[in-house]
Amino acid sequence: MGNQQISPQRMTGVPKKKGLGLGRIEPILFNTFNTIFMICLVIVTLYPFLNTIVVSLNAGNDTIRGGIYLWPREWTLQNYKAVFASGTIYNAFWVSVARTVLSTLLNIFLTTMLSYTLSRREYVFRKPITLVFILTMYFSAGLIPGYFLIKELHLLNSFWVYVLPSMISAFNMIVIRTYIGTIPESLVESARIDGAGDFKIFIRIIFPLCKPVLATIALFVAVGAWNSWFDAFIYTSSKQELSTLQYELMKLLSSSMNSNNNPNVAAGAGMTQDTAKSLVTPLSIRAAVTVVASVPILVVYPFMQKYFVVGLNVGSVKE
Repeated sequence: MGNQQISPQRMTGVPKKKGLGLGRIEPILFNTFNTIFMICLVIVTLYPFLNTIVVSLNAGNDTIRGGIYLWPREWTLQNYKAVFASGTIYNAFWVSVARTVLSTLLNIFLTTMLSYTLSRREYVFRKPITLVFILTMYFSAGLIPGYFLIKELHLLNSFWVYVLPSMISAFNMIVIRTYIGTIPESLVESARIDGAGDFKIFIRIIFPLCKPVLATIALFVAVGAWNSWFDAFIYTSSKQELSTLQYELMKLLSSSMNSNNNPNVAAGAGMTQDTAKSLVTPLSIRAAVTVVASVPILVVYPFMQKYFVVGLNVGSVKE
């Protein structure tokens, strides 16, 4: 009796817990719910694009019947043959690529330079100039005055009409200037002590440190330039060699929607009009056009994704 050991539960009068406690169940429930929610979110996000790809690979007459989800019933490439039937679409593709690259590079460099200038407290005109740029976000002269301005600048039927008007963005300037404000002022002061000027400070310090926000802005600018077609319709429609990919696809989609017996579609499919009508429809053409227009941006996005992650991490840390 004297050597008998008494368990701590019996000494304190607390019964021993059996099974899983609430503290151990909560992480399991959270992980389960989180996994189910993320799977549903992925399905909702990916399904429309996957369905569009499937419709673009399915025969048009079969697509009209409905019931096309994640796998084509009747495989065909006639929709893509109809899209690429016109020889002008290849030149339009390279025009769109050149426009997107130049617009993105110039917009990023010049907007960042402007943002750095307006972020300097010693610059006495930074507030009125910032106000002028902000006003342009809310007030516009309109389409007709804008057209006459482009005409007076001799940019009609010129490739530079795609690039020059988009070199500066007021919204992007505000975003980049705010990000520059998070960079320690001590870095700039140290560079000035070493004899660096404003341009050298911008190139060597500010611009490299802005990579996360610049990658985000670059994607926005690139998507906007790639998807734009209205400026080609307004300013360069009379010059076929300056037509962009989106404008050519818009014309094809518009013509296919107006008539199922589109001669361009029939010629692109390499068939008679009656046969093309059964295999190529406005719905299938629309799906093929959507895929062709989206793939280049989807290819670029993975290369910028790492900068988005870095940007989120940097923005979440406070000194």
